Amino acid sequence: MSDKKLTLRPHKYNGESTVISMRLPKDMLAEIDKVAADTGRTRNEILILCMEFALENIQITEN
Repeated sequence: MSDKKLTLRPHKYNGESTVISMRLPKDMLAEIDKVAADTGRTRNEILILCMEFALENIQITEN
């Protein structure tokens, strides 16, 4: 398992945005909402930060 941690930093996003829909397990959404509440950020901000982190750290391997 990786020792990487998601560090929450102030970041403002500019430009257009798009509304999407996705399904999440209820327990995962509860964890996301807890992180949002604990950090004073919105659910949307947490999801964007998590997606940004994942995209910057993803490693795609061939089968």
